Parts: sequence; C-alpha cells; structure tokens
Amino acid sequence: MMRGLTRKMAGPFFVFLFSGYNVEMSKKMLTLSRLVNCIIMSIQQEKIKELVERRAAAVMGGGQKRIDAQHQKGKLTARERLAMLLDEGSFEEFDMFVRHRCTNFGMQNQSYDGDGVVTGMGTIDGRLVYVSAQDFTVSGGSMSETMAQKICKVMDLAVRNGAPFIALNDSGGARIQEGICSLAGYGEIFERNILASGVIPQISGIFGPCAGGAVYSPALTDFTVMVKDTSYMYLTGPSVVKTVTGEEVTHENLGGASVHSTKSGVAHFAAESEQDAVETIKALLSFLPSNNREEAPYVETADPAGRYDDALNDIIPDNPNKAYDMYQVIGSIVDDGRFLEIHKNWAKNMIVGFAHMNGRSVGIVANQPKILAGVLDINASRKAARFVRFCDAFNIPVVTLVDVPGFLCGTQQEYGGIITHGAKLLYAYGEATVPKVTVTLRKSYGGAHITMSCKQLRGDINYAWPSANLAVMGAEGAVEILYSKEIKAIEDPAERARLSDEKKKEYNDLFCNPYNAASYGYIDDVIEPRNTRFRVIRALEQLAVKAQENPWKKHDNLPL
Repeated sequence: MMRGLTRKMAGPFFVFLFSGYNVEMSKKMLTLSRLVNCIIMSIQQEKIKELVERRAAAVMGGGQKRIDAQHQKGKLTARERLAMLLDEGSFEEFDMFVRHRCTNFGMQNQSYDGDGVVTGMGTIDGRLVYVSAQDFTVSGGSMSETMAQKICKVMDLAVRNGAPFIALNDSGGARIQEGICSLAGYGEIFERNILASGVIPQISGIFGPCAGGAVYSPALTDFTVMVKDTSYMYLTGPSVVKTVTGEEVTHENLGGASVHSTKSGVAHFAAESEQDAVETIKALLSFLPSNNREEAPYVETADPAGRYDDALNDIIPDNPNKAYDMYQVIGSIVDDGRFLEIHKNWAKNMIVGFAHMNGRSVGIVANQPKILAGVLDINASRKAARFVRFCDAFNIPVVTLVDVPGFLCGTQQEYGGIITHGAKLLYAYGEATVPKVTVTLRKSYGGAHITMSCKQLRGDINYAWPSANLAVMGAEGAVEILYSKEIKAIEDPAERARLSDEKKKEYNDLFCNPYNAASYGYIDDVIEPRNTRFRVIRALEQLAVKAQENPWKKHDNLPL
C-alpha cells in the first residue's frame, strides 16, 4: 500500500494513522487482525492436512488388500525393500504424486499417486545412491509412460552426480493398456542403461517377475541379483512356451534364480531371501567406487601385508593330473580371507570375484583345477571377460591366478563359437589399462596361456611359482606329436616306453618350468608360494599410479 503513496501524501497519512485512532479502535483492529490470521492459518492447515493425507495414501500403494497379497506370497513391498537397503532416515523420495495419464480400458479409474514405482535417493553406509523400486501392488508393477519418466529422472541424476543406480524389479512387464507408450518408456530406460554403462555402477535386484522386454534393463546393468523361488526372468512365460514350442515347463525351471545362476549365467547372484538379496547388494557396493573417476572405498584391515602362508608351499600336488582347490589360494592371499564371488554357480571352472588386498579393492580371476581341470570353455571365457571389462571400467586392479591346461575341445565348443568367445577374454585383458598382476601356479598351456593376462597382453607384473609350466602343451601331447614316428617304429614295447619317457623328461626339463619363460623376461620373477600375498600387494602398490592409454577410437568392435 505504501508503495502507492506519493511523497506529498505520505505525511498526512501517517498523521491520520497515529493521531486519529484511539485506544478502542486499536483494540478492534487487533481483534480483526487476529481473526484474519486465524482464517489464513486455517486454510494453510487444511492444505498441510491434505498433503499429509496424500502422502499416507501414496505410501499405501495399491491399498492394504494388495499389500497383504504381496506378503502372502512371501514378498515385501517396494518401500519395505528400500527401507532394508538404505541407511535409516536417508531416503528422499521423488515424484510421489505422479499419476499415469492413460484412459484406455477404464484406466482412469485405476490411478494412484506415485503410480507403480518408488524412486529417489538415499545412502548405503553413508554413500549416495539413486534407487527405483517397482511396486507390484499398483497394476502389478507394469511399466507405464509416467513410471518410465520417474525412473529415467533418477538415472539421469545418478549419472550427473556420479552415484550408483540400483533398480529393484518386481513387475508384470509392459502395461498393455498403454501400448506403444509403455514400450517407448522401456526404450528410454534401456538407452540410459547403455549410456551409464562404465560410468556408474548399475545393479539390478529381481524380487518378483521380470518378463518380456523388461529383462533387458537388468541384462544391460553390471550385476543382477535374483531371489530363489519368488523371482523370474524370461522373455515369454510357460503358457506361451507351451503354445509355440510344445514344451511344458514351470516358472522356476524356465526363468527362476536357480536356472539363471547355473545354466544361463544371466544372474550373478541367487539369494535365499529378499533380506539376503539386499545384503548381497550392500556387500557388492562395498568393493565398488561410486563412479569411473573415483577409487573404491579403502577398508581398514589388521591383516598384515607381509603375512606368509607355509601351506601354499605344499598345495600343488606332485601328480600334474591331480586337482587342488583354488579357493584355498585365494583365501590365503586376500585380506582376512574375505572373497565375494561373482557367478558362483555358473561356469565353475573359472572363479571371479572381489576382495581387498591391503585395504584396496581388487578383482580376482582364477582357473579352478577342481572343475574340468580349470580349462577355458565358452562360458568360462564369457564370465571372465565381462568381469575383467567391469574392473577395467571402474579402475579396479585385476589379480589373475593361472592354472589352465588350454581351451576345451569338442564339437559342442567349436559349434558354439569357442573361438569367438575365447577371443572376448583375450580382448578384455589386452584392452584393460588397470594394474594387472598375474601369478602362474602350475599349468599355462597354448592359447589359454596367452589369454590369461600374459606379458604380451600388457600384463604389468607376471610372477610364477616354481611349479609353473609355461609351454605350448604338456609333455605327453608334445612328445606324441614331435616323436610319434620314431616311437612307433620301435617294435619292442619296453624300448618304446623307455624312449617315450626319455623324451617327456627332455621336454619337461626344457619347457615345463618357469625359468625358460623367465629367461626371455616373460616372467618377471619366480616367487616362493608362501610369499604370494606380500609380492602381489607390493606389485599393486607399485602400480597404484599407473597411467596407460589406448589409441583413440570411437568404440571397439568386440562386445562382451
């Protein structure tokens, strides 16, 4: 009001205001002012009340009846899962009041605040993460256009702010009522999965159905955790399979956690329960940096870097055909024996996973002599290649423990493309610029020797145990090729056996030891097994500031 007064009017006005009003008038004005304030406060309180009520309704999702149905299936709700995952009190929700805009098939009568997904940010062990959790109580968690927009918003924030993105899936797939708009929503999510790959860690938790096109978002992320008995992933369900192919199969046998963690390799972890799945995600994050420009968190340890283990000196059997357990070696050299294995039940002849060495995160890649003698086959190559590629993307050093007799032979492997898949692992190691420390324990033969992070693939430090054999092949096969005519020409069986043994010894003395390779500089040092932890840690410390660049290119031509 005062702004509208001219300088001439201002004086008389104030005279009127302060001299014309008596005490009684002032009391009336005060009463009127209080009344106006009460009216205003009443309006504000009503608005606040409406906000509280809408928040409470949004939290209930599809309503108590559907929440009860979710619990009866042995499943938690989206919000209950987020409460387990995130630090207490850290969750900040976005887009709680978003509703779908579909009016097809009566959908305007089935509208809920938040629609079918809960999105936002929070912390895990104090570290920022962005999350989405599909709400099965709302339209079966089916993907709508607005749900996709909500998910894309937090994915964009995750990339922009350099924080991991965690998606908890529990959805019936695309929302049929929305047609192409639902599919477009999936496409938007997939594109962000692609662009975020190698920029921030992406983790998918499958806590219920995940069908149709919905499976491709988890497939594009770095790690997938499934829950046994309650989660499923497949392109088409059992009924469609029966119609198209005539096969009768259950949900579990078609796309359950047990199938995808053992046969297909789609799932990296198969959790016993939802609680177990959440704890697995937390454990996984503890080894990972928040983005590709940061280092993984340092973890204090009381395990001495110089600790040695005499048991390693005796772990390699005298019989070259006898197995030993590579897990014993891994447990011996990492901090506190703690090892988080990835793809534990798939391609067991190859072991991959995360550990700490002197408090720093490392990726472990190791052949397992107990399974198929540690041979490289299609699945083992795929498994290790993708893992090495992840470590390289997020600046995690790779420690490789080698005991490999070669690539698996046979028509199944050749027809399945072992050549191409083996090349993926070779490529992953050769392209990686992170610190690479390799220890050859026993066998390292043929093309598999090259593939397993050899010096020529820019292995930084390559050690070998005294028991290491680095050659094109073992003595038996080599003698058979090199001296077959000579040996076959001998008629006396005893003499034939004597010559064969002589040539095998000659070959072993020449090639089946680490010193020949060391003489060429292909092995940096032959180390005592019990000192492996100390030597690897010292090598990693040396490589801590390693800087290596690849030639410029738009992208490579070998997807892993």
